[in-house]
Amino acid sequence: MELVAPAGNIEKLKYVYDYGADAGYIGLKKFSLRVKADNFYEDEYKKIIELKRKYPQKKLFCALNITFHNQDIENFISDIDYFKSYPIDSFIVQDIGMVPLLQKEFPNVHLHLSTQANCVNKEAVKMYKNMGFKRVVLGREASLQEISEIKDAVPDMELEVFAHGAMCISYSGRCLLSAYMSGRSANAGFCSQSCRWNWQLLNTATDADFKRIAESGDLVLQEQKRPGEYYPVFEGDNFTAIFSSKDLCMVDHLDDMKKAGADSIKIEGRMKSLYYAAMTTRAYRKAIDAVEGRITQSQATPFINELYKAQHREFATGFFYNKEDANKTTIGESDGEYDFIATLGHALPDLEAKAIITRGINAVTKFSKEMNDLHPQARIAREKDNADHPEKIPHATKIRDGYKLYPWIPRNKFSMPGILEYVGPDTLDIKDNNFVLIDPDTGCIRTWISHGHECYLYTNKPVKEGYIVRSKLQRIRKPVGKR
Repeated sequence: MELVAPAGNIEKLKYVYDYGADAGYIGLKKFSLRVKADNFYEDEYKKIIELKRKYPQKKLFCALNITFHNQDIENFISDIDYFKSYPIDSFIVQDIGMVPLLQKEFPNVHLHLSTQANCVNKEAVKMYKNMGFKRVVLGREASLQEISEIKDAVPDMELEVFAHGAMCISYSGRCLLSAYMSGRSANAGFCSQSCRWNWQLLNTATDADFKRIAESGDLVLQEQKRPGEYYPVFEGDNFTAIFSSKDLCMVDHLDDMKKAGADSIKIEGRMKSLYYAAMTTRAYRKAIDAVEGRITQSQATPFINELYKAQHREFATGFFYNKEDANKTTIGESDGEYDFIATLGHALPDLEAKAIITRGINAVTKFSKEMNDLHPQARIAREKDNADHPEKIPHATKIRDGYKLYPWIPRNKFSMPGILEYVGPDTLDIKDNNFVLIDPDTGCIRTWISHGHECYLYTNKPVKEGYIVRSKLQRIRKPVGKR
């Protein structure tokens, strides 16, 4: 099975390629259902061309999955020469009005039907095949049994199925709640996720019994003209969860998906972090490799377990086995066990690293000499100031055998003391409590680092360019469910 992973920007695209995706899917500004993702524009096509040259075996899919209005089509046509600059293998579309235009202007680019078209039956798949589609990304409401029936009926149509990520309470994500409440249409790529907002269940009762019932999870909504159709309600401290779906996770059931006829499985999440995209892609890569016999299940399991350390809501199997699992809502925000701290660049040559470390040693020597040369009264005043502002005192490390200096690309703030963990495409967590953070300008030790600060990591651990740095949360903010 092919693995398709999300890429909200070019850096994420590189990481999902590195961490095991066969294809990455991107969006273009204004024409994607994830307009809040970075998406791609201006001259980034040049970088993607270079990336595709580096990974010639990898594919690039482009989501054009909004519902097109007349003006949207005109805007697309006006930019069509620009879009032709991208090395796109397939367009993901839901609006069939775009099909003739894409077939004419991009004759060598395949068409994939978006899940937004909510295709879940064999007759529709036959129709899309006759229209020229190479692949159908099935609606998430399709069961494994229905997938099998579709594959039997149309064996030469590629079927792609979502296997992991956020689910939507609306049918195939075609929701109007966000547009109604905030003026931001999900069908135009600007969903505000109103279904996951903190609602209030208003009532006139004030007794403890009502509170107990509301917190029990037994409370449900029922629309007046639809008796027997229930929407679970959970009342917590100052909030109510009504429409918040569990996250989809089929990592333990890929063999069933393969047997049902899925040619490709897909991970949701172009708006998720680079860390999430990389860890999730890696887990599914190892799981697929185990299913297809390239590695053993015991080799894959530690990587699969990383899914529960990345941010997620409670997991479920969606509609694949039965509707009951999909109909259960959950509460709270997604959360994980780690902070995503940094990524690493290519190790500096030893001579360059030695020069930077030596610069720090010289700075400490100079500082000590300056202190010693001060008049005693001035030194007392300086020592008091240094005690009040210890950050003014330079500290340096020595040149250590076996240590390398790596550019540190910060993602979130990190402060000493702490333990770092490094993860790569084929490595599990490498723990490190003997690292040093170095200021590249002064060569001195840094005790904290955040966005906008240049930094180097000095370590003897077996890390490489592209490795991810994370740190265990001191306190897990919320418990998150397992599968």
